Amino acid sequence: MIRTNHLRWGLKVVALILLAVAGFGLAVMGLWNWLAPDLFGWHPLSFVQAVGLLLLCRLLFGGFRGARAGAHLHWRARLAERLEKMTPEEREKFRAGLHARCGWHSAPDADSKGHGADT
Repeated sequence: MIRTNHLRWGLKVVALILLAVAGFGLAVMGLWNWLAPDLFGWHPLSFVQAVGLLLLCRLLFGGFRGARAGAHLHWRARLAERLEKMTPEEREKFRAGLHARCGWHSAPDADSKGHGADT
């Protein structure tokens, strides 16, 4: 019983992936064949070429990392945790180094030669 549920779930996932690839491939093919020949004089694409172009663009621009919601914000929690563990002197030294690396001329509470100051 459990094995058949896993098999059904696996088949549903495979079917969903194939449906997504077909849908995106048709969308790329349709947009390309609608715009590229008239605008640039390029040849129309077949479905296989459209899926290949979609795969190429995904590799070049998107990668194949997992698309977890909020995963890119994990660094904020780690930074906050590290800042909490620092002493006030270490925290000030870290902030001064950050200001120096980011192009600010001085720390915000130091002299008034930072960005936006009238010189």
